[in-house]
Amino acid sequence: MILVKTEAGQQALKDRSIRLTPRQRSAFILCDGKRSVSEVLEAGMGIAREDIEQMVELGLLGHVGGTAEAANAPAVSVPAVEVLKEAAHPAPGRSNQQRYKDAYPIATQLTGSLGLRGFRLNLSVEGTSTYEELMALAPKIRDAVGPEKAAALDRALGL
Repeated sequence: MILVKTEAGQQALKDRSIRLTPRQRSAFILCDGKRSVSEVLEAGMGIAREDIEQMVELGLLGHVGGTAEAANAPAVSVPAVEVLKEAAHPAPGRSNQQRYKDAYPIATQLTGSLGLRGFRLNLSVEGTSTYEELMALAPKIRDAVGPEKAAALDRALGL
């Protein structure tokens, strides 16, 4: 099976709205529509099949079809934007780790939309690795984007 980057995947990589691990980023780059999944896995970069499957589920990678349109179409019915919407309405009783996973893409999207004005804040968000670190930045994000836009982040963080 050969995979290619979708338009949604290219945009997510560009604006960092979805956080990819270094292994996923490597796999994403190697999925160029020419290499098979087996070749990507055997590239010696520690890429796991689960990394690739997750990116397919998120709509970042799609199956190569017979036409350019098929190659650029999302491979799954749930585009990355819908994943972000689901993260904005998380289920109660989640662990802090799950809250972080839900909130991180929202925080990067919000701070990334600020342009140069939010550059340092965006770098701070990208530097977080725990729920507590992201919680500490939440008031700054809220001040920068306003309470209406920050509402999704607050819900994802459980506030």
